[in-house]
Amino acid sequence: MIIDPISDMFTRIRNANLKLHEKVDVPSSKLKLGIAKILKEEGYISNYEIKGIENQTQSVLRIHLRYTSKGKVVLQGIKRISKSSLRIYKGHSDVPRTIGGLGVTIISTSKGLMTDGQARKDKIGGEVIGCVW
Repeated sequence: MIIDPISDMFTRIRNANLKLHEKVDVPSSKLKLGIAKILKEEGYISNYEIKGIENQTQSVLRIHLRYTSKGKVVLQGIKRISKSSLRIYKGHSDVPRTIGGLGVTIISTSKGLMTDGQARKDKIGGEVIGCVW
């Protein structure tokens, strides 16, 4: 039983990245799909797709990891900030910057998932899901 599905997703991505896997499969949800969309837009993954598996009720989100031409990882780290035991909410002016702006913080707002830069631009706060660098 998975207690925190987002932490599980981040851990699967982190582990696959360390082992230089080409892709990783995680159980699909709307929130995970939104996170994958942000990771693709920011250039941390190459692609993602939803796969339906026979004899299973839940579809699978397949994330294709991205590496440089020399085989180095693009995604250096991924960390969950707001957990099920401790939710972290920030206003638009208090949204944290990841590594001085070199990374991306993922925020869940009333307007959907967005990056820290978009949240500051739209002047909207929300729950800090995690950060990627």
